[in-house]
Amino acid sequence: MDALSQVGLRLRAARTGRGWTLDRLARSAGVSASTISRLESGKRQASLELLLPLTRSLGIAVDDLLAVEPGDPRVRRDGWRQEEMHVQPLSPETAPVQTMKLTYAPRPPLPAEELHSHPGHDWCYVISGRLRLQLGEQEIMLHPGEAAEFDTVTPHAFSAPGPESAEVIGIFNESGEHFRTRVSSSP
Repeated sequence: MDALSQVGLRLRAARTGRGWTLDRLARSAGVSASTISRLESGKRQASLELLLPLTRSLGIAVDDLLAVEPGDPRVRRDGWRQEEMHVQPLSPETAPVQTMKLTYAPRPPLPAEELHSHPGHDWCYVISGRLRLQLGEQEIMLHPGEAAEFDTVTPHAFSAPGPESAEVIGIFNESGEHFRTRVSSSP
């Protein structure tokens, strides 16, 4: 499919998304309503001379009307080990929210004074094993198929009570992701 094949559909979507009629766009752009209709239906070939006044009137760029070939959607990032956890990123580094597969090795719960608190928000879903969520003064055991979501200002820690590891999908906003998954640069 070439770049111009979707122009009409994208133009119609931009126009109707603003609640504009053909006549309103025609008046604003100085192009006849029938020309716009033929362009939107694919019965007229798009030209730069025709698209410029239409896109200016709609407040969009000509590029917004051109089909963009999607890139490879697969996420190819190396995982890493951090303390007693393996982290495998599932979203691109540039994503506004980070999604990761986390594997927690079995270990005992942390003492209350070692729980972490920081700005952010976390969400987790247990794939396999059991996950211990220490959240403030609570200790919550999550089993496969269960999820939890909380504000990370509350002191918290995750661990697997054993005997097996816990595999978890975690979603973190920017603050929560930086705290949890960045290895400290201190020796």
